Amino acid sequence: MNKKEQWDLLARDCAGCRGCALCQTRTNLVFGVGNPEAEVMLIGEGPGEQEDLQGVPFVGPAGKLLDSMLEMIGLDRSKVYIANMVKCRPPRNRDPQPAEQQACRAWLDRQIALVDPRIIVCLGRIAAMGVIKEDFRITREHGQWFTLDGRRCMATFHPSALLRDPTKRPDAFMDLRALRKEIRESCSRTY
Repeated sequence: MNKKEQWDLLARDCAGCRGCALCQTRTNLVFGVGNPEAEVMLIGEGPGEQEDLQGVPFVGPAGKLLDSMLEMIGLDRSKVYIANMVKCRPPRNRDPQPAEQQACRAWLDRQIALVDPRIIVCLGRIAAMGVIKEDFRITREHGQWFTLDGRRCMATFHPSALLRDPTKRPDAFMDLRALRKEIRESCSRTY
């Protein structure tokens, strides 16, 4: 099975998921978007209202900010792959519960395996706790690099947190500079 067929199968299987109650209230499954061959993968926590309506991650106000953040370091959605910990919107945009994250984890793991990125950037605390380590503290550990399964991983503030608290933006900018430096050192393609 070639890679496109693997992606198609994964998306189809994921669309049929009934592993937790979130599937009952979703409008659309929010699978992922971007370059399936990307060396940089971004992982958020879960879809919000606009994402649920459109079936695409990071398309609301936080998505517009994420696009601006990527542009600041010479990236865009065609150069990265973007996914979430959970593929269905939690009610009222609450944090995804551990059982919901666990129900979706196999989908995310398969996405990571197919993309096979050199760098993973977790957007926010929930993603960092799910991918990097369970006791991750975003205010203390954002911008720090970890090596997991041969991949360089770091977390920064979720764009929606930056919209709520603009005082965190300078720290997020420093994280982006660290990401740009890591891309130059770790990635084979020029970005």
